[in-house]
Amino acid sequence: MDRTVVAGTARLVARGALALALTVPVVVLNACTPLRVVTHSVSTKEASVPAGHYQLDPHHWNVSFDVDHFHYSRFTMRFDKVTAQLDWRPDGLAGSSVAATIDAASVDTNVPVLDRMVKGTDMLDVARYPQVRFVSTRFERTGDARGTLTGDLTLHGVTQPVTLDVTFNGYAPNPLTKEATLGFSAQGHFSRAKFGLSTWYPAVGDDVRVRIEAEFVKPADAAGT
Repeated sequence: MDRTVVAGTARLVARGALALALTVPVVVLNACTPLRVVTHSVSTKEASVPAGHYQLDPHHWNVSFDVDHFHYSRFTMRFDKVTAQLDWRPDGLAGSSVAATIDAASVDTNVPVLDRMVKGTDMLDVARYPQVRFVSTRFERTGDARGTLTGDLTLHGVTQPVTLDVTFNGYAPNPLTKEATLGFSAQGHFSRAKFGLSTWYPAVGDDVRVRIEAEFVKPADAAGT
């Protein structure tokens, strides 16, 4: 066969292979991830959120505490079981309220021995105080889509006010579930001694930092409430 023909054929085959290589990922991407998911965006305008009752999305949240550990680092623990309800009002953050309940026994330090110690009578004493509870009482705006949220934190049988810095991240119908969804980030701190939790001080610090990421959803069958 003529070398020119062979070379031309090889070039055509190479171009075809390249076109196929470029096309397949796009086809796979489009099959697995619709364009509406890839290009999803949210509104940070509080007025865009429908008023009503929302529940914490059971799959998209994080609540963690961290404390100073021997001045080496901030040791982090998270809770694996949390429920929360958000009552969103037409005036947005200013008029809305939230209540959250943490299963104290779900504390997770990533160290099984330490988990048992934290759950025991020297610290959380989860047998006597199985829940950690937060109920908001006041919101003060500090900027667009953000402010300070004060509430009553009940921990180890003691209730004290705690303030969180809250940012409203945005709202939109979830592109996968179609549920009305809004998300927040929050952080704050409190003295554990004020809740009767002074064990292991000063090796373990007194100031507890709280970090929260949360998505709230209004199920489709409750869209009108």
